[in-house]
Amino acid sequence: MTTGKINVSVENIFPLIKKFLYSDHEIFLRELISNGTDATLKLKHLISIGEAKVEYGNPIIEVKIDKEGKKIHIIDQGLGMTADEVEKYINQVAFSGAEEFLDKYKDSAKDSGIIGHFGLGFYSAFMVAEKVEIITKSYKDEPAAHWTCDGSPEFTLEPADKTSRGTEIILHIAEDSLEFLEDSKISGLLNKYNKFMPIPIKFGTRTETLPKTEDAPEDYVNETVETDNIINNPNPAWTKQPSELSDEDYKNFYRELYPMQFEDPLFHIHLNVDYPFNLTGILYFPKLGSDMQIQKDKIQLYQNQVYVTDNVEGIVPEFLTMLKGVIDSPDIPLNVSRSGLQADGAVKKISNYITRKVADKLKALFNENRADFEAKWNDIKIVLEYGMLSEDKFYEKAGAFVLYPTVDDTYFTLDELKEKLKENQTDKDGKLVVLYAGNKDAQHSYIEAAKDKGYEVLLLDSPIISHLIQKIENDNKDVTFVRVDSDHIDNLIKKDENTISRLSEDEKATLKTSLEAYIPKAYSVQLEAMDSQAAPFLITQPEFMRRMKEMSQTGGGMFGMGNMPEMYNLVVNTNSDLASSILNTEDKVHQEHLVKQALDLAKLSQNLLKGEALTAFVKRSFEMIK
Repeated sequence: MTTGKINVSVENIFPLIKKFLYSDHEIFLRELISNGTDATLKLKHLISIGEAKVEYGNPIIEVKIDKEGKKIHIIDQGLGMTADEVEKYINQVAFSGAEEFLDKYKDSAKDSGIIGHFGLGFYSAFMVAEKVEIITKSYKDEPAAHWTCDGSPEFTLEPADKTSRGTEIILHIAEDSLEFLEDSKISGLLNKYNKFMPIPIKFGTRTETLPKTEDAPEDYVNETVETDNIINNPNPAWTKQPSELSDEDYKNFYRELYPMQFEDPLFHIHLNVDYPFNLTGILYFPKLGSDMQIQKDKIQLYQNQVYVTDNVEGIVPEFLTMLKGVIDSPDIPLNVSRSGLQADGAVKKISNYITRKVADKLKALFNENRADFEAKWNDIKIVLEYGMLSEDKFYEKAGAFVLYPTVDDTYFTLDELKEKLKENQTDKDGKLVVLYAGNKDAQHSYIEAAKDKGYEVLLLDSPIISHLIQKIENDNKDVTFVRVDSDHIDNLIKKDENTISRLSEDEKATLKTSLEAYIPKAYSVQLEAMDSQAAPFLITQPEFMRRMKEMSQTGGGMFGMGNMPEMYNLVVNTNSDLASSILNTEDKVHQEHLVKQALDLAKLSQNLLKGEALTAFVKRSFEMIK
């Protein structure tokens, strides 16, 4: 029997603290199962290159709870350790066996899936255990060893009678961590961290009913058997080649990831690259609509099939964090708690790759089946529009597939839109004027008026559209976007010059003075000669001020204009009968009544009539029809 002190020096304690000072005690299970997986994959690799002359078999990792004895057992069938290796890898705390192994076999072990980064997370066991035992037997023909430590530098190391290859770790759970002796707790942790580990993990047993055979008697009672309860899927979809998977396979994996998600994803993107870094994964586009308050943290990050975090900020471009799925890469550096990422060049390359891959996939989907892509547009547009704003590389590629729908459900790319509008929607300087509505119902009358003139009207209703329009205009100097209820429409677009006003200049001046006497100061009066069948009163908004206000609201006040006053234009059709009636009414009370009623009707069409003003309008309208 050997006794001694664990070699913990000032020199090697700091790497230990940096790697294994976890804030989350539950992480111990991930670390110990990772080590067991590591040992099993090492053995597989040594057998494959002829260095281990043993049968690999069908190894599993088993987790057992002894509630009465207050113990947790974690048992693997990997390569095990000799007494000398226990002395080297366990007692010299800061030495990582996995890293040494990778260094020794770095060429042949490249694709063996060994979890080098997890190394000796073994000591995380002492966060929940007051004593830890290791009973281990190497694949080499050497005696088994039994190591025991109570968390102090003191340990014992003696021979053991274990005859089977592999390692058993026994945790004597401390009084403040007894929650980890509950089946439900361990089951939850295994499902969280080890759901896709590459080695099958057994936790308990389950009862299976044997099927009834054709020749069984009528009074046959179905037999039941106890089988191993394997809690993980060692071969998840992202570890396979896209050619091996059908659409149904991708959907089934989505349901496996998100069992409470009842809607299928719209489409998926399979990531697979091995140079200049290693990364695999599957991203899914769920139905999103126009809601910016979408729950993020739905993409899971794995490191060689070991769950790390669902906070993928820095790896996945921010606009894609609204997606769901899995990213797996051994090349991602992790911080002390493994809940965040260090900003370095490798991570930036990964982020750029994902951006490019997503853009290429979207372009392919658009080209392969445009009708289907258009049908899904409203469910994905918020992600793509956000991507155009936040990622220059995505913006550069987006012109090939980003769509601009009309109010009549026709879809154009920007280039197609330019071609469509060049004949009929240009301003006096030859600029293309893109009319759009932000709300099809609220702006219905304006949309109809524009369509009556033969203009095309887009429906752009996402909450960030003002920001995107600004960016598009900056990059396309020949295009300007104007909302359909804007004051810019008639100024910008070539209009029919043949419409003559019924009123003289003096009459128009008198009418304007009368109107200004009764309308609020927030409204400026504009007199225009329009078709006599057009609305007598229209309310428009100053395009620039409205856009700045919208951008301020959706950009967190970035322009410092969060409290901008409301400003509107009252456009009065001088060829309407109402304009003539207001002008010719000598009874000032009746004149005021006409103006206010007409203004309220115009406000109502813009959803601007609310509260007390709306109540007064309704009451006044009922009085009129008595």
